[in-house]
Amino acid sequence: MNQVMALVDWVLHLSASLKGFGVHLIRVAIFIIFVWIGGLKFFNYEAEGIVPFVANSPFMSFFYTKDAPEYKEYKLKEGEVDVKKQQWHEANGTYVFAKGLGIAIMTFGILTLLGIVWPKVGFVGAGLVFLMTIGTLSFLVTTPECWVPDLGGPEHGFPLLSGAGRLVIKDVCILAGAVVVGADCAQRILARRRD
Repeated sequence: MNQVMALVDWVLHLSASLKGFGVHLIRVAIFIIFVWIGGLKFFNYEAEGIVPFVANSPFMSFFYTKDAPEYKEYKLKEGEVDVKKQQWHEANGTYVFAKGLGIAIMTFGILTLLGIVWPKVGFVGAGLVFLMTIGTLSFLVTTPECWVPDLGGPEHGFPLLSGAGRLVIKDVCILAGAVVVGADCAQRILARRRD
């Protein structure tokens, strides 16, 4: 029994010592996710894929020239090539907006990662990540495609998330991570002031 308690005690001490490493790991995770996803915004399939979210958002739809739900006629499957539909996306501003969004997303990820060395920069990055994930989570309310549609079966609507909804809900973890790394940066900024 003493050996088991000693092992448990060792695991607890080791786990407690990893808190700082864990906070940095969250920064690295946000960086990887944001740089990767932001970089994908330069590819047409990704730009086309975010159209339902942006077109239905009262905060973002003004970036497009066409109103929802017109986009439904011009949806493309990932990897599909259809010149007529892609011309519609060109006219809509789909690709230009996605590239601008991609640059912003990558910038937020980089700023958050830099919090490892510069807490003030990281604090700004974490704040921007927090705000962005609030915006992303608002898609659960504004985007009909986030819920299983009523196609005649009994399983549809809230709380049944579609593929798009399952993608969005994961941002709750990123939101929590932004709070953790933002709080860490704030603590380090305050500690430097006291020194």
